Amino acid sequence: MPNFCAAPNCTRKSTQSDLAFFRFPRDPERCRIWVENCRRADLEAKTSDQLNKHYRLCAKHFDPAMVCKTSPYRTVLKDTAIPTIFDLTSHLRNPHTRHRKRIKELTEEDIRRIKERRLASSIEQLISKKDATVEDNSNNEDEPQLSPEEKEFRDYLRSLFEIIVMLGKQNIPLATDKTNEPERDCSNFQALLHYRINAGDVALSKRFEATAVNTKFLSAAQQSQLLDVCESTVREEMLMEVRESRFFSLVTGDLVEFDNEKHLPLFLRFVNQRNILREEFLDFLPFDGDEASLVERLEDQLTDRWGLNMEDCRGQAHKATGTSTTKMKAVAVMLLEKYPLALHMPCSTTALNIYLANSLPFPNVQIVMETLRKIDVFFRKLSTQDELEKSISASFQGNVEKGNALKQVGSSHWTEQHNVFDLMVDMLESLVLCMDSIWHNENAKFTDAVRANAYSISEILADFEIIVTIVILKNALSYTRAFGRNLQGETLDVFCAANSLTAVLHSLNEVIDNIDVYHEFWFEEAVNLAAAMDIPVMVPRLFLRKQRAADVGEIQAEAYFKEYVTVPVIRGIIQEVEDIFSETNLKALKCLSLVPAIMGQMKFNTSEENHADVYRNDLPNPDTLPAELHCWRIKWKHRGKEVRLPTTIHETLQLPDVKFFPNVNSFLKVLSTLPVLKFEDNNLDTASERLQAYLDSTPVKHWSKSLAVLTVNAQVKHDLDVMVEKYCRLYAEDEPEAEVEAEPKSKPVVEEDVS
Repeated sequence: MPNFCAAPNCTRKSTQSDLAFFRFPRDPERCRIWVENCRRADLEAKTSDQLNKHYRLCAKHFDPAMVCKTSPYRTVLKDTAIPTIFDLTSHLRNPHTRHRKRIKELTEEDIRRIKERRLASSIEQLISKKDATVEDNSNNEDEPQLSPEEKEFRDYLRSLFEIIVMLGKQNIPLATDKTNEPERDCSNFQALLHYRINAGDVALSKRFEATAVNTKFLSAAQQSQLLDVCESTVREEMLMEVRESRFFSLVTGDLVEFDNEKHLPLFLRFVNQRNILREEFLDFLPFDGDEASLVERLEDQLTDRWGLNMEDCRGQAHKATGTSTTKMKAVAVMLLEKYPLALHMPCSTTALNIYLANSLPFPNVQIVMETLRKIDVFFRKLSTQDELEKSISASFQGNVEKGNALKQVGSSHWTEQHNVFDLMVDMLESLVLCMDSIWHNENAKFTDAVRANAYSISEILADFEIIVTIVILKNALSYTRAFGRNLQGETLDVFCAANSLTAVLHSLNEVIDNIDVYHEFWFEEAVNLAAAMDIPVMVPRLFLRKQRAADVGEIQAEAYFKEYVTVPVIRGIIQEVEDIFSETNLKALKCLSLVPAIMGQMKFNTSEENHADVYRNDLPNPDTLPAELHCWRIKWKHRGKEVRLPTTIHETLQLPDVKFFPNVNSFLKVLSTLPVLKFEDNNLDTASERLQAYLDSTPVKHWSKSLAVLTVNAQVKHDLDVMVEKYCRLYAEDEPEAEVEAEPKSKPVVEEDVS
């Protein structure tokens, strides 16, 4: 529940402001002074306990010297703080406005008493400021009084952090594969320490001058501590921006395995203070346990550990694949039940048709999607790519133009496109031919591992059930292809998509109503495709075995695939589309008509008020929204001829005069965080792409959660002094000076605990 400021003529509340709010004091005398200064006659009859429990004042009513920020998350008042800054006249300029917080008229006695108290308070504050100045001076005198050993230790830590940050930002693993000299530690970290010492790093030289040459400078545990501090410092920089922005969306990636344990990558999408859309990778979350425990762990991570408020989450997208899809759908539903404005949507970085296919919980569909991912990885090598082009040329000798087009498509990430299943049907014969050629390996070009992968993919693609599934996915998802392409398009395209969903669902329902006719055509296409590759038409062996065991008559192939593939796939697609484009989701997307170019396209005949109730509580002045929207439309409708209408949310937010429309400004910022909207800078690498690049370029045995955070967020600024301070605070009890002093000076220090 939000806190409202009790001061007269102050409309601030905690959900619309980053200001701190303070309870009335329990001390009766101090509480009485607060009430007198507020000039709220209706509060005078209340006890200090009642006021403490139910009333707050925001920080704007206190001298800034009285407000202390003890941490990024905690703001307190000094014990003697009294509110002195109030607006007691603005209501006089609008006498017809209703005021719930009536201002008390002061008598001469009240005025005299207030003057006396303010004089006493001024003297008291002056004395306290002098005391504070003396105390600060004494602190400043004390602060530099670090012992030489402590200064040395901090300089040494700073050098270590410089090395760790450099390794992280350049994606260099701490360990190395070289094992030529088992008696030496051949890690990259050790090598850089040697380099820094030889280059004249005084702090490191002093620290390790007595250390034996063939020993580790730092143990694995100490390196882990340094990494943890680096990671948390970089993460905190990003989280500070998220907190300043307030609203955010949660995006999760596909599972990553560390030490045989699955982890879920967590991303946050938000609009920063410069009104630029950002999506940052923050951490990995353990994926073990059921859906409820995963939701609890997710909430704990975002709220308790990161200091965010899940009530400010405005969207969620989960890029799950394989068996994790069902679990993540359940997680999304549970989060949506607890936080109704955390709208579940597809992610802008994934084609809608791929998202829909990944969401279908049918084994044959999941095999197709897993095979697509294997094909994508398999053809990243130039040698296998060349072999595919040869196979395409052989398959399309009679249609060279189409063959050349498929070669061009095959050299790009075609497995991620909206029409992936159309391309797969066109290339299926070429793919099987290519895999068979690599498996036979007549020229001995390919390794055994590559041949084994080719054989595995070929066996899957040559299964008639898989061929039927691919053909049905191609035809069923053709109805959502244009819709999905619009979703990944410009802002106007997304708005049009939101208004065309009814037509998409109508088409899919028409297929269900006439399923016999549609299935007959689709099944015939699959049979012809299989015949071209000499693949027999047959019902899956496992199903036939079950039929015989149950002593049931044999089913025809066409009837089987209609009942167990076509109908479930169509119904699954319809259900998924209805779930991710619910009424609330569509209302949110239709609010994109606030963008001036869309207004112009609609002849300024838009009705944002009808959809604005979704985010009404997020607006600074919701009561004035209709009037503000009217002014916003008039501003752009009667613009000068030379003024171009902004076409995107980002472009609109960069306008200098958007600040004069506070509700529109807030509205656009919230909409911008929705995961379904694409990033407007197409040349910018997203955090998910950088994470994938890290996983692709780093050997699995060198994967590190901390290094991944540092590498993916290489652009985030870092402060070495903050890292040193944090390390000393966290591991102060382990500082090695005491151990060093206890040793004879001539004895080398081997693997000492520097943490």
